[in-house]
Amino acid sequence: MGFIAWIIVGGVLGWIASLIMRTDAQQGIFLNIIVGIIGALLGGWLLSPMLGAGTINAGDFSLASLVVSLLGAVILLAIINLFRRGSVR
Repeated sequence: MGFIAWIIVGGVLGWIASLIMRTDAQQGIFLNIIVGIIGALLGGWLLSPMLGAGTINAGDFSLASLVVSLLGAVILLAIINLFRRGSVR
């Protein structure tokens, strides 16, 4: 059951990050899930040591872990936009 929750939360976080970065029209549900999960990994690698919070990948479903995972997904989309368009937006 944890895997299904991980997919759902990753999809929701990827969708929210795509709304923030205004790339929602370019992505489907599958890419939202991928962005949410990889963004959580990126957030865990970059932001967790600074903020002292886990991510959704670590099985920690607190508000702080959701914020760290969301910020990681936004950073991931900013990096993708930088390489794709030459600007973050």
